[in-house]
Amino acid sequence: MDSIFDFFFKQYSEYETIDISLEIIATIFGLLSVWYSKQNKVLVFPTGMISTVIFVYLLYKWELLGDMMINAYYFIMSVYGWYIWTRKVDESDVTPISKTTFNEKKLSLAIFLATLVFVYLVYHAFGKWTSWVAYVDTLTTGIFFVGMWLMAKRKVENWLFWIVGDIISVPLYFYKGFTFTSLQYFVFTIIAVYGYLSWKKNIKESFQTT
Repeated sequence: MDSIFDFFFKQYSEYETIDISLEIIATIFGLLSVWYSKQNKVLVFPTGMISTVIFVYLLYKWELLGDMMINAYYFIMSVYGWYIWTRKVDESDVTPISKTTFNEKKLSLAIFLATLVFVYLVYHAFGKWTSWVAYVDTLTTGIFFVGMWLMAKRKVENWLFWIVGDIISVPLYFYKGFTFTSLQYFVFTIIAVYGYLSWKKNIKESFQTT
C-alpha cells in the first residue's frame, strides 16, 4: 500500500504545504467548472476563474510556461464567455448551444496554428524548448485554446477538443509530478464525454421544438 501511495504522491514531500493546498482547491473548482459546463450553466465561468487564477500562480512558480499561459487564457476567455452566455439574442432568450459554422472552423484552425507558433517562441525565448514535454505542451495549449474559444461561443464541438486535450494531459501532468491535477484531467475526460452527448441532445431537442 505504501509503495502505491509513494508512486502517486511521493513528489509532494518536496512541495510546500500551501502549494499542495492551493492545487487541491484549484482542482476542486476546476471540476466544478467543467460539471457546470456539462449542465450548460453559467456558473462554469466564475468557478473556472477561481481555478485558473490559482493555477496561474502555481504554474508560474513551477516555471511551467505553457500551462500557465493556458490558464491565463482561460481566465480571459471566461470573462468573454460569461458575457456571451448571458447576452440576450432577443427579448427572452440568451445565446443558445449551436454547431460550429464553416467560418468558425477556419478561425479555430487559425487560433490553433497561431498558438503553436506563439508557445514555441515563448519556450524558445526562455530556453525551455529542451525536451519532448515542450512539444506536447505546445500541442495541448493549441488544442485547449481552440476548445476554450468554442466553449465561450457555446459551440458543441468544444467538447471534442477538451476530450483530446484531457486525454493527453492525464499522463503528462502525472509525469510532471502533479498527481492531483492529473486526476482532475482524468475526471475532466469523463465529464467531457457526457458534456458532448448532453449538448448534442440539447441541439436536437431545440431543433425538434423549432
